[in-house]
Amino acid sequence: MKMVKKVILVAVVLPITLGTASAFAGNKDSQNDKGHKSSSMEQCSPGLHLTPRLMKKLDLTDAQENQLKELRKADRAEMEAKMDEHAQHMNALLLADKFDKAQAITMVKEEQKDRIGRQVDRLEKDFNMLSVLTPAQKTKLLEIGKKYRQKCAKEMKPSMGKEHKEKGE
Repeated sequence: MKMVKKVILVAVVLPITLGTASAFAGNKDSQNDKGHKSSSMEQCSPGLHLTPRLMKKLDLTDAQENQLKELRKADRAEMEAKMDEHAQHMNALLLADKFDKAQAITMVKEEQKDRIGRQVDRLEKDFNMLSVLTPAQKTKLLEIGKKYRQKCAKEMKPSMGKEHKEKGE
């Protein structure tokens, strides 16, 4: 009887263990620098964003690198302060004795209004970062961006075709 239990236990645990290991192995191509999975939309997002990997390709001077680091540091501090404030408002709403629907609606409406402001701020921050570059570096950035978009377009077309066929479109 003990042997049967062991065999059943192994038959259940082994597939779960192997399945979990293969899920964690994942596809390295769809992971960012920190190993987090990113969607295909994030990988092929439009716009010019100065990522650390891209900055290496642009041959920045030490002064430019320092300027960009300071801009990012300021952006990060501002973003963390806003996130903390948002978390406090959210916790106050969710941890209250009773759910205040009016307050929730007000909070959601404010977030919708703030979204436009955040998008404009993001564009301004991107502009400030790109203004650090020389005209030659900007040209090189545009060339890299063009190649990147072409690569993404090639990678996206096969998967888009599968989705449309599955939906019957």
